[in-house]
This record gives sequence, structure tokens and C-alpha cells, in this order.
Amino acid sequence: MKLILVRHGQAEDYQQNDKTRQLTAFGQQQAQQTAQYIMQKYQPDLFIVSPYDRAQQTLAKFTQLAPEVEIQTYADITPADNAMSALRHLGDVSAECVLVVCHMPIVAKMAALVTATHAESYALAEARVFEMEILAADMGQEIDRFVPTQP
Repeated sequence: MKLILVRHGQAEDYQQNDKTRQLTAFGQQQAQQTAQYIMQKYQPDLFIVSPYDRAQQTLAKFTQLAPEVEIQTYADITPADNAMSALRHLGDVSAECVLVVCHMPIVAKMAALVTATHAESYALAEARVFEMEILAADMGQEIDRFVPTQP
């Protein structure tokens, strides 16, 4: 199976309510570039997304290209959540190619758990693709990476 972990695009500056921060125009462009790259190379059959607005807006670029793909919102993949708990929750899915849109630092921590390496920071709207037999810690190998270009 494949797991694609994506960080949301550039968002507005930090506000009192982090959940409602919106993507900037540049963040929208980043998300579009990443969605086009991923959807041309892979065929996700499940989208999983954080409930935060900026993650939802990033995922919208993917759903424009694949409106038929099921979407599930996971409340446990927000910035401060526990990566191991989130990965265990993801382990319950039955899909061949799962795309997850969430946040730093949890996205980097989940990637590190999958590959049993150190957590490497994600760029804005970066996507990393992992191949594995089952979705679990220490079971994956990174096979692709995409970072959107600057305008």
C-alpha cells in the first residue's frame, strides 16, 4: 500500500484561533502544484484530512481533481496531537493508497515513525510518498517526495 503525507500550504499568520487560519493566495498555489503532481502519479482511494481550515483548503485542490474519492476527517491529526496515536488510527483504514493532509509537527513525526528515522521538517505543501505492506510504524520506505516551487 501507499501512504502519502502532505503538509498544508502557506497559511495566514498565527491568530487566536489556530483552527480557522486560511490559506494565503500563495498557499493555494502551493496546494494546487502538489495536488497536480500527486494526482498525475498516484491514484489515492481515500483522503484523510485534519478538521483545521487550512488543511481542508489544501485537500480541496485534490478533490477538484478526484471528486469521487472518499474523504474522512480525523480530529487526531492536528498540530499538537500524538503521532503514534494518529498512525495507529490510520492503521484501521482499508485502502491501497491513502492521502493524508495535516500539519507540522505531526506530519514529520508520522513520517519518522513510518520509516523508523528522525523527524525531518516538511516544507509548506510538501508531499512524501511511502510504500509499505501494512500501515504501521517501522514498516514504510519513502519512495517519492514533492515540494512545490516558488512563484
